[in-house]
Amino acid sequence: MSDLAITAVGAYAPRLRIAADEFAEAWGRFEASGIERKAVPEADEDTLTMAAAAAKRALEAAGLDGEALAALSFATTTPPLAEEELVVRLGSMLGAPGTASHRQFTGSTRAGTRGLVAALDAEQTPALVVAADCPRADPPDEREHAGGAGGAAFLMEDGADGAVVTAQGEYVTPRPGERFRETGDTRVRGLGVTNYDRAAFRDALAGAAADAGIEDPDVSAAAVQAPDGKRPYRAAGPLGVDGERIKACATVHDLGDTGAASVPLSVARALADGHDSVLAAAYGSGAGAEVLRIEGRDHVATDLALDGAVDLSYAEYLRRRGDLGGEEPEGGGAYVSVPTWERSLPQRHRLVAGRCSECGALAFPPEGACTNCGSLVDYERVRLPGGGTVEAVTRIGRGGAPPEFATQQIRSGAFGVAIVAFDGPGGGSVSAPMQVTDHDPEADGELSVGDRVQVVVRRIYTQEGVTRYGGKVRPAGE
Repeated sequence: MSDLAITAVGAYAPRLRIAADEFAEAWGRFEASGIERKAVPEADEDTLTMAAAAAKRALEAAGLDGEALAALSFATTTPPLAEEELVVRLGSMLGAPGTASHRQFTGSTRAGTRGLVAALDAEQTPALVVAADCPRADPPDEREHAGGAGGAAFLMEDGADGAVVTAQGEYVTPRPGERFRETGDTRVRGLGVTNYDRAAFRDALAGAAADAGIEDPDVSAAAVQAPDGKRPYRAAGPLGVDGERIKACATVHDLGDTGAASVPLSVARALADGHDSVLAAAYGSGAGAEVLRIEGRDHVATDLALDGAVDLSYAEYLRRRGDLGGEEPEGGGAYVSVPTWERSLPQRHRLVAGRCSECGALAFPPEGACTNCGSLVDYERVRLPGGGTVEAVTRIGRGGAPPEFATQQIRSGAFGVAIVAFDGPGGGSVSAPMQVTDHDPEADGELSVGDRVQVVVRRIYTQEGVTRYGGKVRPAGE
């Protein structure tokens, strides 16, 4: 087996939640067994922003900067674009060097574990493997009732203490039609043949466990693929575990079906809860499965943000998903070409500022004359930590912002805009305007001058089919 060890784990789920009862009231019943509520992305969130949030937590837990990475992998079944190496944008958000290996895995709900296995085989270190997903289906479909959201990230280093993979197995069997998404469609579906679906799931996982040489895994937690809240428990027998070990780290009951992130999220929870032996059993329709046994040699640093804070009604859920309209209007907005946007990516993705070589004042962006001493200098590039203090704030309702933000406003309502004094590295501050996200004055109270905020990377808007990602701020501590 590989000498790479998991030394740090990060995980993230959106703060929005919808309860099973909301679906039951709308449709007469809730079709996703065993799920009490699920996570819902905000209008400016997608799998790329969730991956960035989870990845940053893993790096912070390890005390490592993205510039140190030798390899980065991104796994999802719901990439924001069907064709583009989005892992490169993820690398930019983290500050990974251009020489690092960048890999993307998609097309299967076991993409997350495929990323882990590929990192073990490549043995490039440090390696960061990130999985994030938010599957969708037609409104009455059981897969839509189950579809949740979240992401997990694993930092892997050579020769380090942490958690190591001590057994690995794979098995495939041709079982088409259980869960699939046609080219050009954004929603998964299946043929709905219950016994066929269950047999595909059970047989693939049993075969992978046998290939790994695991009959009695003797683990304290089992992270099993969870398309709903009951299916993982049906695989307990073939995997040699009981329901209690699956329940010990299950995330499906409160996050929903998180697709390619399902098993990584449960492994993250298990490691955060101190389990030193974990079975990871991932399944992808088609059908194929992977089973890994993960053992802890030493403490794994963890930073998980999986708690929900805001409950949605079914109508609010449909708004966030974009099922109630919200197309970008034609014309009238501020046009920013992709090349122009690209030149500002260090500022938008990583808060890269400049320090004046004459007086030491900070400039954001790092261009033009120093506003403190007036010198025209070549700024020293510095990265702001991301925390700041609100200096001024307002709220923009529908019709009060440029048209490119109309889609966001239709989906999530009015949004705040703040002038923020960002902390400088080693002292000082520099001010910049930022949109506010993850904040509802009715639920969270008013955001006021003097409040602390933290930068997160979110969707800004889309023009010419290209989504612009950049920094926004959210109240600190959330």
